[in-house]
Amino acid sequence: MAEQDIIRRSGTTDITPASQARVGGVKQVAKLFDATKCNGCKACQVACSEWNDLREEVGEFSGSYQNPPSLSPECWTLMKYNEIEEAGKLRWQFTHSACMHCADPACLKACSTAGAIIQRANGTVDFDSDKCIGCGYCASACPFDIPKISAKDNKAYKCTLCSDRTAVGLEPSCVKTCTTGALRYGTREDMLFYAEKRVEELKARGHKNAGLYNPEGVGGTAMMMIFHDINDPESYYMPKDPQVPLATEVRQDWLKPLGTAGLIATAAFALMHRITVGRNIVEEDQPGYIDAAAENEEDSK
Repeated sequence: MAEQDIIRRSGTTDITPASQARVGGVKQVAKLFDATKCNGCKACQVACSEWNDLREEVGEFSGSYQNPPSLSPECWTLMKYNEIEEAGKLRWQFTHSACMHCADPACLKACSTAGAIIQRANGTVDFDSDKCIGCGYCASACPFDIPKISAKDNKAYKCTLCSDRTAVGLEPSCVKTCTTGALRYGTREDMLFYAEKRVEELKARGHKNAGLYNPEGVGGTAMMMIFHDINDPESYYMPKDPQVPLATEVRQDWLKPLGTAGLIATAAFALMHRITVGRNIVEEDQPGYIDAAAENEEDSK
């Protein structure tokens, strides 16, 4: 159960490496999506739905095979379809849309509830629905627009990278069911090595702009993607340079520490005043004491 070790919790500023992580017992894991191999079969989407017992409502046909139209509390993995024109010909371009599991997760930084969002030693970012209060900060902060707030229980939901499966040595359900090899799962080191070789192969086959989508603006991700053209991630419905929002950074790194420092300073000042000055006691021989005593006697009558 070493993969279940928690190294970061929302609502706190502490980053505590787990003991297993310090001695190298827990390795960073990653899921790799190769868009050049995907055929849009939606097996990953169905597997996620089945394993997590999710049942999104059936929508209406809107001119695309993409259904539902977006991620939701009942849809944590979605195949996105985009029709691309190249050299006068049309081709489908598919994207496996799910949580990116950022190394520097904006959702965790934005969340103000202690322990509602956690980051494990293996790199996955998970939500604790029992602690979620439905404030929506995670959804507004995420540069990939992943977490969704349920209208049923007012809690946030997203892909967990099948933490219940990976905790016992299994691969995520979406990876298990992929028939084309477009999805892979393993240590981050192995996935980076495979991605490098795959990109070299694609370039040799004429895709000169092929590359790995692993944005540094969020510290890298545990869900990486291989694209035909890394210079145009927007065509895969992915942001070109995702960043942790400045408002989230300011709140987490400046305002919260300043607020804590202010409370500590106020308590310290009150304590010093109590020690050096003491209570403000009016002596009996002072005029104020006589006036106050007279007023109290008059009130009692």
